Amino acid sequence: MSGRVGHTENVVDIAAPLGFVWAVTNDLPRWPELFSEYASVEVLERSGDTVRFRLTMHPDADGTVWSWVSERTADRAARRVRARRVETGPFAFMDIEWTYEELAPDRTRMRWVQDFAMKHDAPVDTAWMTANIDRRSPEQMERIRAAVERDRQRVVGPQDVVVNRRRGGEIRTLVTPATVGASSGFCGTVDLRPGDTVAEHYHPYSEEFLHVVSGALRVDLDGVGHEVPAGHAVLVPREVRHRLTAVGTEPVHAVFALSPLAPRPELGHVDTEAGPDETFPGEHSRHEDAMVSAP
Repeated sequence: MSGRVGHTENVVDIAAPLGFVWAVTNDLPRWPELFSEYASVEVLERSGDTVRFRLTMHPDADGTVWSWVSERTADRAARRVRARRVETGPFAFMDIEWTYEELAPDRTRMRWVQDFAMKHDAPVDTAWMTANIDRRSPEQMERIRAAVERDRQRVVGPQDVVVNRRRGGEIRTLVTPATVGASSGFCGTVDLRPGDTVAEHYHPYSEEFLHVVSGALRVDLDGVGHEVPAGHAVLVPREVRHRLTAVGTEPVHAVFALSPLAPRPELGHVDTEAGPDETFPGEHSRHEDAMVSAP
């Protein structure tokens, strides 16, 4: 060892919700885009919240390609990721901790803390590496900040999301916490063929705003039918049971938005009747993606 332990701490504030920052920055296959230093990431093994992977850097000024195996364990509840180099190379050890702090619903502070020491025969000493990390980390954090904030402004199309047919029709949630880091609600589209129905359900936490773009829709609110022609809109209040049916001879294309978000995604919708291809569950619906169910 070089005789001392190195310690660095660097911070960046990102204009995005914590969950979105967490998802983007812990998406290992995306790291070559997020970090200018990395040429590739190869995931070797996953076990629960722990992943082992190989990082390969771009060639340095001498043409040398550095590569090593690291291991990361993510604790989403604690908003912390701990990592270590398994193949230490010139390091005696390298331990890294990432933490995430919610400053506001759409602002997150990401902190990197690195503790390490160089081997006695390493080409540089611990003091040099400390200065090097303190110089490079802010550059990489700024690059990540820009990428995450750019993601929040991307245009999302129907080809970018999974179609949900569980309640009937074709439902696509487009602008969501998962796709762009929305912090107060989400929106999407629903398409119904003539006679198709979206099974009855309600939203315990959210109001829904429904606008019919084309076709004619009947919206049953607590059992009372309301005709909503093209160009018109209707509010579905919180906790009001609602069912959608395409009436007339034309397909229906409608746009929906829900706000505010439920405390947890699985609490956002409660089914009160079965969809076209399922048995009525009689409980809160559950979905793999946070914001995929609507309208």
